[in-house]
Amino acid sequence: MFKQKWFRAIFRQRVFTIFLVIVQLAIIIYSLAVRSTISDITSNVLKFISLCVSIYIIIKDDNGSYKLMWVFLILNFPIFGGLMYLLFAFQSSTRRFQKKLHGTQEKVKKLALLPGTGYEKAIAEMPAYTAQINYLQNFAGFPVYTQSRTKYLSPGEAKLESLLSELEKAEKYIFLEYFIIQEGEMWGKVLEVLKRKAAEGVKIKIIYDDMGCFLLLPKDYTKTLLAMGIECAVFNPFRPFLTAKQNNRDHRKIVSIDGKVAFTGGINLADEYINAVEKHGHWKDASIMVEGKAAWSFTLMFLQMWELASGKSEDYAEYYPWQNVGCDIRTDGFVLPYADSPIDKDNVGEQVYLQIINNAKKYIYITTPYLIADEKMLCALSLAAKSGVDVRIITPHKWDKWFVHMTTRSYYRELIKNGVKIYEYTKGFIHSKTFVSDDTVATVGTTNLDFRSLYLHFECGTVIYGSETIEDVKKDFLDTLEICQVITEKDCKCNIFVKSIQDILRIFAPLM
Repeated sequence: MFKQKWFRAIFRQRVFTIFLVIVQLAIIIYSLAVRSTISDITSNVLKFISLCVSIYIIIKDDNGSYKLMWVFLILNFPIFGGLMYLLFAFQSSTRRFQKKLHGTQEKVKKLALLPGTGYEKAIAEMPAYTAQINYLQNFAGFPVYTQSRTKYLSPGEAKLESLLSELEKAEKYIFLEYFIIQEGEMWGKVLEVLKRKAAEGVKIKIIYDDMGCFLLLPKDYTKTLLAMGIECAVFNPFRPFLTAKQNNRDHRKIVSIDGKVAFTGGINLADEYINAVEKHGHWKDASIMVEGKAAWSFTLMFLQMWELASGKSEDYAEYYPWQNVGCDIRTDGFVLPYADSPIDKDNVGEQVYLQIINNAKKYIYITTPYLIADEKMLCALSLAAKSGVDVRIITPHKWDKWFVHMTTRSYYRELIKNGVKIYEYTKGFIHSKTFVSDDTVATVGTTNLDFRSLYLHFECGTVIYGSETIEDVKKDFLDTLEICQVITEKDCKCNIFVKSIQDILRIFAPLM
């Protein structure tokens, strides 16, 4: 009965929203197709918009290759090019939203250092990463912590087991923030614990992204959860209007339990992530559990997003877990959680990746579901390989979106030619976003190597230095290589038709 109501709710609300968007597109296309004064006016207006947008892109302070691709795209499609940019790339956050975001950032800055920082110790013991630690703590505002430990969890089944165990231990609050939540075995098991904990008096808050859950949850699912004693907020609700605002999504995956334990990584709350259903073969993914002082950072990240999504002001300090007791977690290296926002001008996720690549001396191993990189990232990977660093990247063999996979493969030729080793996970789809280098640094997070993650989405991750967990990330990578196909230059050779499709798709890389 519940599923029938759920389906009807989706049909009534979600499909109607899609219908309204299609109607708007149809009106624009019809206005251009019909030979009339209106058609000429519409065409000229759109061309003028494209001209203005091109000028705006050129003078905008943004990634060079990103700007070049968009200008090239607009020049080739002068009628729809400018409109496409406005819909897919233009950062249309209102001043009101920016002001709210700035306000939450100021609240976070005051409290991020409450557990103390491991900055001096980290600089002394990890001098090779001084620049990155300085950047993340002193500029981006994300402290490096001691008295913290991490546990690498892969695949999704391992994360679910640990997550359920830790949720059972919650005493004060549980915060969850996910791009995708879908009814099924995984979410059902988590929700069962949440309902029980809510009945025990544990405060529970959930954020999910409306676009990520667009056809997966009914529009009024927040009311369903509220009836269970669970507070819920929807990030950036999708509306039936052509607007660029829909492009900034909350792609993060965060769990914070009492501010003492946290999870992040690529794993959403849906059954393909634990291989309960087969979507693209075996689903290989990764997550990381953080315990101790560093978990506080994820609590603050969540509360900041909660305030933005719900519109409710929160006293962040009341959730601080170490007010009356000390943290007794044994230090295992240094842990540095970080987040990335598309609203500011700084691409934190990209900088984390670039600094790890540029600092590598022996090796760097990367897993990513998409490899649609800009010139800066391609140059960094190529330079590292040319300098003698063992650069290896694992991508999926079975794709979730054929056009994205075709675009990913178009980058292989250049990278392999420059010495980068490319592998495809033949067993299925690899969704992990991990970097590990030189046995001393690793990061596990939500940021893909594509334009959307690097420039348009809210993302997060954890950098670890000198931790035993680094060996686990490395071992998992090397074990995964055993069931991967190495891609050679010969494999990259294709007929003129396929190559032309790949080259055309690369023009549209900023949309992927």
